[in-house]
Amino acid sequence: MINKLIYLSLVLFIFMSCEVSPKPINYGSDGCHFCSMTIVDKQHAAQVVTQKGKVFKFDAVECMVNHLKDVDVATIELFLVNDYQAPGDLIDAKKATFLISKEIPSPMGEYLSGFQSKVEAENVEAENNGKLYSWNELLTKFKVH
Repeated sequence: MINKLIYLSLVLFIFMSCEVSPKPINYGSDGCHFCSMTIVDKQHAAQVVTQKGKVFKFDAVECMVNHLKDVDVATIELFLVNDYQAPGDLIDAKKATFLISKEIPSPMGEYLSGFQSKVEAENVEAENNGKLYSWNELLTKFKVH
C-alpha cells in the first residue's frame, strides 16, 4: 500500500513538473534569462516555455529573440510577449505584430514592441513612424535560424 502511494506521488510530481504553460512574471524581482537585468517594463517583457515546461523570462522581446539564436527553436512550445497596448498581458508571439519605432524605447535599445492586433500596431505606427514585422519577419531580421 505504501509503495503504491509513493509510486502515485512520484507519477503526479513528474506530470505536474512538466506542465507546459506560462508562469507569471514578477516585475521588479525576476531577472532576464539573457542579460540578467531585472524585469520591470510591463510593455516589453517576454517569455518562452519549452516542450518540457521549462520557463525562461526576458526583460525585452529583443533579449528573447537573441536567446533563440543559441537554442534549438524546435524545443520551444510557447513564444510569448507583452502586449504593448495591455501592459502585463502575455500574448502569442507567433500571432503578434511587432513595431520597431525610434519613438518607443524598449529596455535593451532595439525600440521593439509587440501588439496583439495588427490594427493597433498600425495605429501606433502611424503616430510614431517605424516599421511593422510579423513573427517570422522579426526572426529573419534578428538572424534566428
